[in-house]
Amino acid sequence: MAISMGGGGADAPMGDMNTTPLIDVMLVLLIMFIITLPIQTHAVKIDLPVPPENPIDDPIKPDVNKVFIADSGVIMWNGAPVNTTQLADYLERTKDIEPTPELQLEPHPNARYVIVDNVLAVIKRSGVSGLGFVGNERYAREF
Repeated sequence: MAISMGGGGADAPMGDMNTTPLIDVMLVLLIMFIITLPIQTHAVKIDLPVPPENPIDDPIKPDVNKVFIADSGVIMWNGAPVNTTQLADYLERTKDIEPTPELQLEPHPNARYVIVDNVLAVIKRSGVSGLGFVGNERYAREF
């Protein structure tokens, strides 16, 4: 298709080049190029590590560890109940992991403040650098 923009009359010859055949040839060449590309069939041979037969169930996760304080006062470390001594031990062991895992603290809204305060004191004494409070966003509309 070509459009005549002014000049001459309706009977005057068009001076524009018809690019439709040019575009058709370019598309055919592009499709031929795609079809003739060699398929990438080479493979890299690597030996993947095999998991141990008896995996050690380590309560410390390398990326995020979660401390939950139930309304009954039970302190949970990644879902397992712990006391403050075990919590301090786990926190000391997390400092040896590189990069240091994030610690998330989620107290139940009805948990006693004394217990939450004791847990925060244990966390502060352990020197944990990455602490975040989670679960507070669900109470944003109440205040």
